[in-house]
Amino acid sequence: MDARGEPCPYPMKQVMEGVDRLPEGDQLEVLVDHPPAVDMIRPLATRRGFLMEAEPAGSGEWRIRLRRPVSREVKP
Repeated sequence: MDARGEPCPYPMKQVMEGVDRLPEGDQLEVLVDHPPAVDMIRPLATRRGFLMEAEPAGSGEWRIRLRRPVSREVKP
């Protein structure tokens, strides 16, 4: 997902819509160039149970990876 050029809160909204449709075990990769987006997306992802990694991806850009973990099967 390319959210470059979008100020907050738009990258966060795009990411949350994308991860809501993400199957278990899959990952969403997002490019942003608005520094506060990384800080705004992280707590939301955590609250929703997603794993998140963020790393610099060039001049003033960040690559964010969000992964929906696989639910563990509960044995009776």
